[in-house]
Amino acid sequence: MWRGKFTRTSGKVTLDRAGKNGTVDITIDASSIDFGHAKMEEHARKGDFFNVEFFPKITYKGKVSKWNGEAPAAVEGEMTMLDVTKPLTLTINSFKCIQHPMLKREVCGADASGGFKRSDFGMKYGLPLHGDDVKVAIQIEAIRAD
Repeated sequence: MWRGKFTRTSGKVTLDRAGKNGTVDITIDASSIDFGHAKMEEHARKGDFFNVEFFPKITYKGKVSKWNGEAPAAVEGEMTMLDVTKPLTLTINSFKCIQHPMLKREVCGADASGGFKRSDFGMKYGLPLHGDDVKVAIQIEAIRAD
């Protein structure tokens, strides 16, 4: 099992804890894949994996679908990768907001997880020798906008 991460991501989270709703909109630069192994990263950027020349971005758009008191507990959304869009639910394992001591604004952090089959997005290289199941682990920190 290989572990990797994307090093260039951006996004916006809106959250209304009192109204119990929120949205997530994330964009990932697919070429920023980092396995800690240069040759593997080079291959992963090519046509039989992320095909970054033609599909440079991975996107996720979702809505907060479950709450645990005032804390979001799950996001139901869709991920688009390699021009294929599929549902992806993220479980929010932990969520906490504090007043940032230097910025004097609220900052919230969350840890979320989910999973999908890479073959569902057309990424079939190495199957079945290499696994099809991809585990997603996301850590996020967001600062309240002015």
